[in-house]
Amino acid sequence: MVWSPDGKILASGSTDHTVRLWDGCDGKCVNTLQDHTNMVFSVSWSPDGRILASGSRDQTVKLWDTRDGKCLNTLQGHTNIVYVVVFSTDGQTLASAGADEMIKLWNVQTGECLKTFKGCGPYEGMNILGITGLTEEQKSTLKALGSVEIAPQ
Repeated sequence: MVWSPDGKILASGSTDHTVRLWDGCDGKCVNTLQDHTNMVFSVSWSPDGRILASGSRDQTVKLWDTRDGKCLNTLQGHTNIVYVVVFSTDGQTLASAGADEMIKLWNVQTGECLKTFKGCGPYEGMNILGITGLTEEQKSTLKALGSVEIAPQ
């Protein structure tokens, strides 16, 4: 849940797949944004307060026009829950992060993914050449998790 830049509206994600905007003075819901297909974990206002971003279990980030509540764009590319969305200070870029261990940077105007940072798993780069006591299937699983077989030079 997060306050708008002017401190008048509170935005919250919900298990009912919506984003709700609340009047900060009287506590009444002033708008319900509906387009996600699963629960919403994170919301973030653009610095000028015109756009709201939301991250969801549906693996998408949505950008909303806060004046009319319409979905401006759906950003796709995550492969698991999106837990965090945050705007850059100039409002031109949005960062999203999720359970897929990826951080994505998005162009807010075009919806283009500008860059993806991938987290390193616990087996990433682990050299398993010559390892004993594992089946071929187990070695294959380790390779799928980022292990390598590299002979020393």
